[in-house]
Amino acid sequence: MEETREETPQHLRSLALKVAGLLEEAGHHALQAQLNPRSIARPTDAELADSRTKLEVDGKILRFMSTRLADIAHFDGFWTTRPSVSRPGQRYWYIGKIDGVINYLRRMSEWTLTAALFEFDENNEPKPILGVVHAPALGLTYLAAKGAGAVRIHKTAVGEKRDKVVPSMTSSLDGSVLSYGMSFIPEESRRALEVASSLAGQPADIKRVGPASLDLCKVADGTYDAYFEPMLHVWDIPAIAAGTVVVWEAQGTLSRWDGDRIHWRHDNDVVATNGLIGRELKQYLQ
Repeated sequence: MEETREETPQHLRSLALKVAGLLEEAGHHALQAQLNPRSIARPTDAELADSRTKLEVDGKILRFMSTRLADIAHFDGFWTTRPSVSRPGQRYWYIGKIDGVINYLRRMSEWTLTAALFEFDENNEPKPILGVVHAPALGLTYLAAKGAGAVRIHKTAVGEKRDKVVPSMTSSLDGSVLSYGMSFIPEESRRALEVASSLAGQPADIKRVGPASLDLCKVADGTYDAYFEPMLHVWDIPAIAAGTVVVWEAQGTLSRWDGDRIHWRHDNDVVATNGLIGRELKQYLQ
């Protein structure tokens, strides 16, 4: 007999808060390593261009999170070591490496640590039900859980502020603010730049800062009206999954460029919107 979990959205929200605390602890050490360049081996130019660049701090983050998660919640394992066949109701954590590694290496503030909890549904399809995106250098944390909404936590020198995450009410591309992403792979970058170029003259601004997880959260909280990226790879899944739950729980929309759902075992192109300008934007993504 399959195990059933009788959990309320509030239980999942409480779990998300605990995970946010763990990511904050891990993020403190990652931030200290960023601010101390001697602790980071300088990559070659080729490695810097490759977003898969391996950092020693990534290994430390994954080990810390894996150990601590085992102490706070029941689950069936980790996404990267799950069995080839999973059953409905099973849950797996997916802990991300630093999202925005180039920003991190360039000592910019826009990089994140992410965690997502996947659950296999009645059709044996995985779906993220909890997501946490923590930006240590910005003092920002976004967290969301299925049925419990999304929250943004901003920590400053004078205290902590918590806000419900709600997308913008912009209803047209005219005057909107968009964000897009692109990778180190030339063909994918060209595709992103072609779409951005075709949009020129309509949005008030088109931003390119990243990383993907933070861009998704900024769509969720109304900073951006939409975000698109022509290819997010399997190594981006934990970051995308965490940001996706934030978008969903804020009542935004997220899909592939053709309107299909995200496939959590494969590469995807992605578009996220406030729910009002998606149809108009997708004309440019064909």
